[in-house]
Amino acid sequence: MLAYGCSADSTDEYCRLGESIALECLRKFCFVIEAVYGQWYLRSPNLADLYRLLHKASRRGFPGMLGSLDCMHWEWKNCPKAWVGQFTGYKHKPTVVLEAVASYDTWIWHAFFGVAGWNIDINMLACSPLFNDVVNGVSPHIQYVVNENEYNLGYYLADGIYPRWATLVKTISQPDTPKKRLFAPKQEAYRKDVKRAFGILQAQ
Repeated sequence: MLAYGCSADSTDEYCRLGESIALECLRKFCFVIEAVYGQWYLRSPNLADLYRLLHKASRRGFPGMLGSLDCMHWEWKNCPKAWVGQFTGYKHKPTVVLEAVASYDTWIWHAFFGVAGWNIDINMLACSPLFNDVVNGVSPHIQYVVNENEYNLGYYLADGIYPRWATLVKTISQPDTPKKRLFAPKQEAYRKDVKRAFGILQAQ
């Protein structure tokens, strides 16, 4: 059911299980996966994680950087016909959108799947819980200095489609000064962390 997206009653001939038993088995399997891996994956970084992420980012020239933010569109081949319109975006095929933040070691510590009709990266960001802690004033206290200015709010690397927020450092599409020409390739190279994480997910 997870691999092929089929319904519970379609597995009765193969597994010799009724629909209710198949759903119960799937539910218990998901609970076990969450119990085994939930302590590491899909959780906010603790103090030790923050120290590791910030130390690595600072060594690579991005002090205060918490990870790379991006969205991936997964084609939903077995999307029910009644839902196709809700999950079809600019790719003209039904897709499920995953917003994720990945670290340098492809650890995905934030993941958010968009709801029906939210098929664009900007829409995903509008309903994502990623910045809830920042809005509520409970985000971790971070101190770093850039160009002799002190900052206390971490940020994420993002591509050009995202808005100009203090918590997002976007790429420069047309660098026209020496500083911008130095910054743009370094930012894009560091953003490959989230692309590598998406590649691993798709390969699995």
